Amino acid sequence: MIRPRPSLGLLDRVLRVLFPGVLFLLLNGCSSISYYSQLASGQMQLLRAREPVSEVIADPQRDQKLRAHLAESQKARTFASQQLHLPDNQSYRLYADIGRRYVVWNVFATPEFSLKPQNHCFPIAGCVAYRGYYSQSAARGEAALQRLQGLDVSIGGVEAYSTLGWFDDPIMSSMMGWGDERLATLIFHELAHQRVYVKDDTEFNESFATFVEQEGTRQWRAYRHLPPESGAKAQQRDQFIQLVLDSRTRLEKLYVQPLPPEQMRQRKAAEFEHLRSAYRQMRDRQWAGDKRYDAWINAPMNNARLLPFGLYDQWVPAFAALFEKEGRDWVKFYAAAQKLGALPVDERKMALNVLSESKNING
Repeated sequence: MIRPRPSLGLLDRVLRVLFPGVLFLLLNGCSSISYYSQLASGQMQLLRAREPVSEVIADPQRDQKLRAHLAESQKARTFASQQLHLPDNQSYRLYADIGRRYVVWNVFATPEFSLKPQNHCFPIAGCVAYRGYYSQSAARGEAALQRLQGLDVSIGGVEAYSTLGWFDDPIMSSMMGWGDERLATLIFHELAHQRVYVKDDTEFNESFATFVEQEGTRQWRAYRHLPPESGAKAQQRDQFIQLVLDSRTRLEKLYVQPLPPEQMRQRKAAEFEHLRSAYRQMRDRQWAGDKRYDAWINAPMNNARLLPFGLYDQWVPAFAALFEKEGRDWVKFYAAAQKLGALPVDERKMALNVLSESKNING
């Protein structure tokens, strides 16, 4: 057995001893032994790869660019706890070189004529709208099986994920490729999951973390006396997201109509073409031909490819309104978010809708 570093903490040492039993309970209620196996193996490899960021920074034998990048990350990590009131623990004060572009690949699946995701449930973490794999080939295999069942399927690589405080989550090499600010935003996002998390509501959790990431990044830039993110860039991102969300809304209305399958397929294909056409008009008329989203829009389209937009962005305006309502006070905002999360699901969505509408009215 590998002796864990003392700095990794008592909780992690205990969980290593109890592993894989605790991990199985934490991560999944699935009956597939092979799926259990890859989850256990992948998480254990990640735990073993961790080392304190301070040791990497202090080691002159390590890559200088890596050391500098990690040094900047620790400034953002301290800001996250001191200014954004996110958890102050060892998460993201550790580093793990995982040797691949993404830590996991998530497989999203929906019925052919529905935007409702195939949920996968975890006894402690609750149900989520995807299934994660530490191997890209395993994710592709799962996607192929889902397609054989007639489902719409999409695979998305993930740079980071949160274990909700059960482990000290490390900064992973997969998080290091997009510059200092992008790494800071990932840290804010993942720590937000440790601050507020609602079982069985992926839309709530991801929209909450996305808002914390976005507002946290705005404050992080101001703290460093940097100007706000380029207005044009932010506007393009928001316009693109809204374009996809509008397409989701039209598809949801389409799928409840009593149409025969072939006609439904034709109308579905027409809606995706409408999305592409609307995007190109916006790109050429409003963005001066900026092609940053061309690769996404030109790839084969299906329901599952639209899922992350609904999951990560659906309630961001609602949380923005809640933040303003609570006087832009992070502690009060988190308390209000937890109170929302404790509501029954129908009441929660109704409250979020009201907040979203108030954000739209007030701008």
